[in-house]
Amino acid sequence: TVAEHGQFDKKLLDYALRVCQNLIVSRKFREKALRLMVDLYKQLDQPDWLVISQCLMYLDEPASVADILTTLLGKDSDSILLAYQIAFDLFENEQPQFLTKVSDYVEKSLKTKSESAPATAEAASSDADADAATQEGAEPMDADTTPPAAGADTTTVASSEASRETGERRSDSKVDKLLSILQGDVPIKLHLEFLYSNNHTDSTILKNLKGSVETRNSVCHSAIILTNALMHMGTTVDTFLREHLDWLARATNWAKFSATAGLGVIHRGQLSQGQYLMAPYLPSEGSSGSPFSEGGALYALGLMHCDKGKVISEFLLQSLRNATSEVVQHGACLGIGLATLGTDDEEVFEDLKNVLYTDSAVAGEAAGIAIGLLAVGTGSDKTEQMLAYAHDTQHEKITRGLALGCALVMYGREESADPLILQLCQAQNPILRYGGMFAIGLAYSGTMSNFAIQKLLHFAVSDVSDDVRRAAVMCLGFVMYSQPEQCPHTVQLLSESFNPHVRYGVAMALGIACAGTGMKEAMNILTTLSKDAVDFVRQGALIATSMVLLQQPESKVAPFRKKLDKIVSDKHEDVMCKMGAIISVGLIDAGGRNVNIRLRSRNGFPRLLSVVGMAVFTQYWYWYPLSYFMSLPLTPTALIGLNENLDMPKFSVTSKCKPSIFAYAEPVAYANNIVASKAPTAVLSTTAKAKARAAKKEKEEAKKTGGAAEDTGKETKMEIEEATSTKKEGEEDAQAAKSEQPKVEENKETKQNPTRVVPAQEKYIEYESGSRFVPIGGSDGASSASMGIVMLKDNEPGKEVDIVSISTPVNTAIGDDDTEPPPPEPFEYIPDTD
Repeated sequence: TVAEHGQFDKKLLDYALRVCQNLIVSRKFREKALRLMVDLYKQLDQPDWLVISQCLMYLDEPASVADILTTLLGKDSDSILLAYQIAFDLFENEQPQFLTKVSDYVEKSLKTKSESAPATAEAASSDADADAATQEGAEPMDADTTPPAAGADTTTVASSEASRETGERRSDSKVDKLLSILQGDVPIKLHLEFLYSNNHTDSTILKNLKGSVETRNSVCHSAIILTNALMHMGTTVDTFLREHLDWLARATNWAKFSATAGLGVIHRGQLSQGQYLMAPYLPSEGSSGSPFSEGGALYALGLMHCDKGKVISEFLLQSLRNATSEVVQHGACLGIGLATLGTDDEEVFEDLKNVLYTDSAVAGEAAGIAIGLLAVGTGSDKTEQMLAYAHDTQHEKITRGLALGCALVMYGREESADPLILQLCQAQNPILRYGGMFAIGLAYSGTMSNFAIQKLLHFAVSDVSDDVRRAAVMCLGFVMYSQPEQCPHTVQLLSESFNPHVRYGVAMALGIACAGTGMKEAMNILTTLSKDAVDFVRQGALIATSMVLLQQPESKVAPFRKKLDKIVSDKHEDVMCKMGAIISVGLIDAGGRNVNIRLRSRNGFPRLLSVVGMAVFTQYWYWYPLSYFMSLPLTPTALIGLNENLDMPKFSVTSKCKPSIFAYAEPVAYANNIVASKAPTAVLSTTAKAKARAAKKEKEEAKKTGGAAEDTGKETKMEIEEATSTKKEGEEDAQAAKSEQPKVEENKETKQNPTRVVPAQEKYIEYESGSRFVPIGGSDGASSASMGIVMLKDNEPGKEVDIVSISTPVNTAIGDDDTEPPPPEPFEYIPDTD
């Protein structure tokens, strides 16, 4: 109707876009509506290229996005900034393969232009030569005027060539910057610097955890190592591990595998130094180390490079081919799956298939998951081969890995995934039906599809397998995270189910759908579940609560922290519940207290890497090493402003609320913050009676021996002491009132670039009026520019710019302590003359 009448403005189109994202169920109709909206946005007086490029990304049209970017690069400085902003927004959606295609198209189009430019110049010069020759033929006797004309032509050609070279250099610089954004180099580096410089992890919390858990308990030991990895995710700070190497060495076998993998989470984003950092643990020729540490190191490389795996994929592939141990194969498969996410590379698929066909339970499970990661969201026909082998194998682990792999392949496919979903849901094997639940959840991820919700609810109450019922309820969170307020009342009745697996599923569904929202309705249900009689239900409730409370004001989080302390230090608490509490401690302070879980981008589109990471993390129920996938959905809550040179200028924004509301949590002031639950001391009845008799006897004797005179003396003395103390107290109160007048906290806070801005704080962020730097979205600063990486327009381009300098962290491998201390400062030695 809007298109027919031609009466529309940007506000109406923005509303229509939100309807497309949240209400339209049919994928085909949604795509048709988005294509129409792209055309309508282009018809505006000032087309919104940011929104247009996001719609084209969803429609999978990389060539159109590349055309927009190359066109903007050829215009004025504001358009160049807009091109960079579009690239940063596209990177935020975590669609690595789409960005790779856009980069290739940009390079091709600019290469074509650069090739056509010299050809045009040559044609122009040949035309000029022909004209000169014609002139010479027409006037052969006019020799005096020819030399000056030739000199003038030479000067003009030289100056035009010089200007063209300068223009090409400038153009190459712009293109290089754009490609570095699209390929992830710049945003990954900025996030790494932000997490390193703003790290507010409290190491005392980890020391308390270590001191309150028995060293013999391997489950809790591994959970503390995971907590350390999550708390330092992306900060490159591994001090805790270096200081407690003897304690870390207690990890054996698969615990050692997980501990090594944790280094990949801590150093996530260290693209240039990743292989060097993990070198002591990686498999090498001529030396045979522990297969567990070697496999864990390969897995760590995948976690470290999950944003940009091209630089490491060849090394991981070669390591997989050379591996003889199933443990090393397991780590290599998981690493390759992360590094080649969504590439659908046939060579990698063949290598993973070869590992799968060895019929090793450990390696086969990882190969099944890796194939799913390799072809995630492609809807590939590889699922036929995967299902065929899942029916043939006798190993439940391989079947489960392949079932989850099939679900990952169908990510975001919606109606086109229905045939595979039907096949999985009708299978006799409960493990395949389990995969069918995840296929529904991932295929209809964030769509609020009634079909998907009804199907999952049906299996949640009717299937004979507890695993299937648990997965069905859990996957409601994946379908409903686009409208988290709908999830609590959908699962309210299921939270009262007699089946503990269903109750656990409810907790995780709320954690997934309401992550980072602090929603009151979700918290009410989770509070009830955290008091459940079954240990694993309490475990799920604690983990889900930490996900919901992530980046919330400390006034909400403080009571939950105390509860976790009490559970961890209680020696009589179940191990499962204690493990959940330890992981929750890591989640609530993840990434140096600077990250949040976001399954949707700020533009409303699903974030592939985050959703996939969350789905694989839930498999920790069967296999603890997969819990490290939790690092994938964790995204920095940063506001980073950049100028045209992609440098961070010094500028500030104002937060229009009290600083204490969204401030970092206060550090733990003492090292033994252990709430020990002491059993009451047993008192015998005879002892109590004897004490009572003795006390009664003493009182009677005191009364007989002139107690009255003593009492009179005591009363007089007490009255004098009371008068003196009252006088002193009055003087002290008066002095305290003068010296300690309560300071009124301001209702605003100035935050310097780069800064932490939590989701609940976004609406309070304002750019200062008359500021030199404003976001390219508008002069007053659009609300969408209050978080993330923002391109800034310089209103005073002639002036010198102060740049924020943050040193990039450089670390050595753990145990590599051969570095010498620096020499002392120069000093003058004066010997004693005495």
